[in-house]
Amino acid sequence: MNTSEGVLSSFVKKTSLSGYFQKMPLPAWLQGGQRWLPGTDVGLALAVAGLLSVLVLPLPTFILDVGLALSVTASVLVLMVALFLTRPLDFTSFPTLLLLTTLLRLSLEVATTRLILSHGYEGMYAAGHVVAAFGGFLMGGDVVIGAILFAILLVVNFMVITKGSGRIAEVAARFSLDAMPGKQMAIDAELSSGAISDKIARQRRKELQEESGFYGAMDGAAKFVRGDAIASLIITAINIVGGLAIGIGRHGMSVADAASAFTTLTIGDGLVSQIPALLVSTASGIVVTKGGTEGAADVALVRQLGGNPKPLALAAGSAAVLSLMPGLPTLPFLGLAALAGGGAWLRHRSPVKDQNAEEDAVSLPENTQSGEPPITESLRVDLLRLELGFNLLSIASGDGARLTEQIKVLRRTIAGEMGFILPPVRIQDNLQLSSDAYAVKIKEIEIGHGEVRISRILAMNPKGGLPDLQGEETREPAFNLPALWIDQSERENAIIKGYTVVDPASVIITHLTELVRENMADLLSYSETQKLLDDMPRDQQKLIVDLIPSQVSVSVVQRVLQSLLAEQISIRDLSGILEALQEGCGQGLKSVLALTSHVRTRLARQISFAVTGPKGYIPVLTLSPDWEVVLSENMIGPADDRQLALPPSRLNELVGKLRQALDVALGQGENPVILVAGGMRRPMRMIVERIRPATMVLSQTEISTRAKIRTVGVIQ
Repeated sequence: MNTSEGVLSSFVKKTSLSGYFQKMPLPAWLQGGQRWLPGTDVGLALAVAGLLSVLVLPLPTFILDVGLALSVTASVLVLMVALFLTRPLDFTSFPTLLLLTTLLRLSLEVATTRLILSHGYEGMYAAGHVVAAFGGFLMGGDVVIGAILFAILLVVNFMVITKGSGRIAEVAARFSLDAMPGKQMAIDAELSSGAISDKIARQRRKELQEESGFYGAMDGAAKFVRGDAIASLIITAINIVGGLAIGIGRHGMSVADAASAFTTLTIGDGLVSQIPALLVSTASGIVVTKGGTEGAADVALVRQLGGNPKPLALAAGSAAVLSLMPGLPTLPFLGLAALAGGGAWLRHRSPVKDQNAEEDAVSLPENTQSGEPPITESLRVDLLRLELGFNLLSIASGDGARLTEQIKVLRRTIAGEMGFILPPVRIQDNLQLSSDAYAVKIKEIEIGHGEVRISRILAMNPKGGLPDLQGEETREPAFNLPALWIDQSERENAIIKGYTVVDPASVIITHLTELVRENMADLLSYSETQKLLDDMPRDQQKLIVDLIPSQVSVSVVQRVLQSLLAEQISIRDLSGILEALQEGCGQGLKSVLALTSHVRTRLARQISFAVTGPKGYIPVLTLSPDWEVVLSENMIGPADDRQLALPPSRLNELVGKLRQALDVALGQGENPVILVAGGMRRPMRMIVERIRPATMVLSQTEISTRAKIRTVGVIQ
């Protein structure tokens, strides 16, 4: 229950007649009469029965005046309640009230018709003082004017207000029903996530049901007012025709006298019924058009119409211009211009504050009363973090936040190339670092660091060596190349000389990119793997259902993907990888190593394309027959997990020969791939990884049959 409802209910309880009956020292038989009072079930039943009896039983003029006065007063009350509503659901009884007020007006019209037709010849007070007042005062004694006023009120009520509010109620009911499933799911999601309690969820579901029922009821209740207007028109026509016939035929009145008597009473009766109907229709329109506007109608109108000084100033200017036009009254327009101009000036001096912004600004978490973060924050481990020194904070915040923009580009690049969604990079300051230093950490473990000069740029010589410029000597952090930190003014000179110029933010991003590529296997967590599987297209979901968990678990899929990423093999073709896993499981492969080897074989075309050089072939280094014999003789362990057990002297010799062959190939401008037999690939990869991690080690089955191969060296 909201505040307004609570205040209203408490007021009713304090001021109800039944409460007074309980407090007053009356006899018990009198106190029992409280059940008949308004606000009780029996009282409501008696009131509805009284309304229905009016349709049949004749009423004296005094009772009729009381009923008409009640109709007008109740209509004003309904309109005022609608104006001060904070939300439409605070007035859920409005459809029922609309029906009862319509029934009251129609019952009174029937009773008035009975008196007009039976006693209309007696004078203007034949149908009571209320009808006589409306027929005399509002019409000014002129029947034609009264008829025109009645017709205008009928058209305004029937064609404008009732028709528009009925259409709005119809659309609101339709949209409310269509949106109900989504709102229900949103409530269930918040409940399951722990954002709201069971009590709040039940309350929201109740409000949702009330909203749907309210707009549906309003859609039907709008027809009551529309039918009331039609009935009033028919009753008025019957009164005029029947009154003329009775006055002329039964009472011998002249046509002029009969028309004056009966028409005056009929038009007065129509005005008495149409004015309350117009008030109730206006209230109905206000309720259904309120929609999602918060606050009472007066507050909302003032806040939205007068919240901005510019429209008020323009309105004041327009009124001032109209006051100067010939033929138009000057004083009214000048007065309105002064009022609008004064309102614009006051609003300019004291602008409207955004309440939502204030609430957001002052809202604090529940656990911030002690001024300390919750202890669970200390347990959280950032998957990927970039820590910056004090001087480097400017490139990560403010208008010059190039670092954050380049990180977004990096994430898109990694996703496009490797099929792996890089987790968010948390940028954090670290006062323990030097002011120009930065550090990259994965799971709180540092994997790389460097220093940049925020006010300078990095210059490198593509041909090797230091650039011929004035600056601070350093090493490029990503590839450990010699470089210089030069002033910004030397940029043009460095570019003219053919040197590569890089800004500090790009230096950090380049280093971060290389570190991410080297450690992607560690960044692929179980949850990220599950997310990749969930995001696969719908037509591939059947493959996942058949494979996981009946043949392999998600953790096995994760380890296979990690093995591929560790050697810079893209996992973008996730469906092909899963198909290979399913095929390997069908062949009886169980271990992660065996499944990974099978997947690599299935990805031979992709791997071959990735290692193909710019000249259109794959440059390879092979082992000499002697080394192949040595390696095969020193393999130990089970068939699916064989390890190399070379003596240290022979291992050092192999590493030396391997370095020499790689240097020769690189000197020829080639980026070779080491090609070995299937059983030797993994042990050889472990050796090469410690020398040159970027060099690929492939087995013969991982080379596509259509790929061109060129041997650029042999490891002797």
